[in-house]
Amino acid sequence: MIRPVPPRALGLCLTILLALVPLTGCGALRSAAVNTVASTLAQTGTVFSSDNDPELIRESIPFALKLYESILDSAPKHKDLLVATCSAFTQYAFAFVETDAEVLGETHHDEVVKLKARALNLYIRGKDYCMRAMDVRWKGMHAALMRDPAAALKKVKVKKADVPLLYWTAASLGAAVSLGLDKPELVVDLPTVRALAERAMSIDETWSKGALHELMISIDSLPAALGGSPEKAKEHFEKAVKIQGGSSPGPYVSYASGVMVAAQDRAGFEKLLNEALAIDSEKDPDTRLVTMITQRRARAMLDNIESKFAKSPDLRRPGL
Repeated sequence: MIRPVPPRALGLCLTILLALVPLTGCGALRSAAVNTVASTLAQTGTVFSSDNDPELIRESIPFALKLYESILDSAPKHKDLLVATCSAFTQYAFAFVETDAEVLGETHHDEVVKLKARALNLYIRGKDYCMRAMDVRWKGMHAALMRDPAAALKKVKVKKADVPLLYWTAASLGAAVSLGLDKPELVVDLPTVRALAERAMSIDETWSKGALHELMISIDSLPAALGGSPEKAKEHFEKAVKIQGGSSPGPYVSYASGVMVAAQDRAGFEKLLNEALAIDSEKDPDTRLVTMITQRRARAMLDNIESKFAKSPDLRRPGL
């Protein structure tokens, strides 16, 4: 879930940043150094995602986010760092802002509203970096996606290496839409989310341990008027679980919060979330942190279950 900055890479980046100070008059050298930093930061790893202390990661990520943005000021068209920045903002918002809102529940309404507004702002901020990366990869793609996403993606050659870009653009934009269903200017972008996700799936549906199927569960959990389909959501749920070998609580939480709540199936909701909580975070050490954060969300959803399901009416007549 967290796109990490390995400690060695971070140390190298800071060393190079310090070296940049006396290079103000050496444009070529400075540019080369900045690109080295950008490429190093954009590398993936498991140092963050395998951690067992969510609060340590919560406190660490803001520094990484500002470091990414600082480097992008000097390397504004570094595609891979743009994608990494988009990913980091999106994951931070989901794991540590929107999930905090879920934990608080509606008994803390005002705080929840503020947290969701902040999460929305972070999702949009992340999405903007992904759209910049889209324009670097395919000139004019952002505008083309806004006009006709399916047609725009058909006109360009998409490679397997482009799947992370497609996924994170869809994930950041989709997360923003999910928090802004009352905002027409966001809902209008829903076809773009689907087009990006489906194009990525057509290339590598198993990418990142089924992350695309998890995303499609959320997309197909939307009302039919917005293109959702409970049947398709179930198919994506089953495929995600199969790809992951049951080692991730993600599909269970996505399906419960989407399909089960929409169907007002309380028993199914509880069953799925308890299955998510039963997963051992050590089953896949590389995603230990992801599992812990997702299970925190599952517990919060169970704690706040009364706000998600209508109470059954008391049909007994007075006096009986």
